[in-house]
Amino acid sequence: MVKIGNIELPDYPLLLAPMEDVSDPPFRRLCKLHGADLMYSEFISSEGLIRDAMKSRKKLDIFDYERPVGIQIFGGDEEAMALSAKIVETVEPDLVDINFGCPVKKVVCKGAGAGVLKDIDLMVRLTKAVVKSTHLPVTVKTRLGWDDDSINIDEVAERLQDVGVQALTIHARTRAQMYKGHSDWTHIERVKNNPRITMPIFGNGDIDSPQKALEYKNRFGLDGIMIGRAAIGYPWIFNEIKHYFETGELLAAPTIKDRVEAARNHLTWSMEWKGERVGIVEMRRHYTNYFKGIHGFKEYRQKLVTQDDGAILFKVFEEIEEAYADYQMT
Repeated sequence: MVKIGNIELPDYPLLLAPMEDVSDPPFRRLCKLHGADLMYSEFISSEGLIRDAMKSRKKLDIFDYERPVGIQIFGGDEEAMALSAKIVETVEPDLVDINFGCPVKKVVCKGAGAGVLKDIDLMVRLTKAVVKSTHLPVTVKTRLGWDDDSINIDEVAERLQDVGVQALTIHARTRAQMYKGHSDWTHIERVKNNPRITMPIFGNGDIDSPQKALEYKNRFGLDGIMIGRAAIGYPWIFNEIKHYFETGELLAAPTIKDRVEAARNHLTWSMEWKGERVGIVEMRRHYTNYFKGIHGFKEYRQKLVTQDDGAILFKVFEEIEEAYADYQMT
């Protein structure tokens, strides 16, 4: 069993990564349904929360069926981070997570996300401010360092633990790599094997199959793994990994019916949470992933990304099920 504060997770838990414009309540609900053990909100600007920005406040929505769930915040100002953690507390998540890993320029330029990797003292001060301001467990997600010449994750892990961080997720790339190139989990393995480190250490980066998940589980000896991009349009990956861990066998690929059901549920929940118009528009980015690799699907994909009427979209789903009733997924 893995513990973060009072949160009890199964042995070697599978975490859903916080992804901007992806990890909203409808998507999290699907991933929970298919085996995710711990999930996080999209990252939320501390400044936005304090300004009462509507988009930031909306991201605070969590639901009991997705617990345990954490709210992730980012920022570069101690006072703002402390105050935003207090605001987060009001919606009663299970934990608060700090983002020190986002490599996107607009975040980094504000001295937040991966931008803080250049200043470990600031990272520690920001973390300490959050820990002091909340009774909730505080966790952190970060990267190996700014670039290959400044990998500082060993010092970061020790100092964050010293100020009260209760779990650390490490994306095994530097900020300079963005999402390109190979992740290097040997750095995370070294952190885990540090005798000073007692908090759970989770690895993130490039886990896209049950086989790789088991290989990395056995090879690096971490406390669990976080899955991000591989779950987009494919929430089944969590249960597929768990089944492979238990049996050494691969589950059959989700059928067309399974894919349609997931996309239909995702659309339904998106419309319920965001309103019909916004829910329909923001679902469009997901259809390519749900129906990836299906031959001759262009006509249906075009309908899915151009229709503005929910009732018509549900009819398109029925058409897809009928047209591909005998289609074999590989």
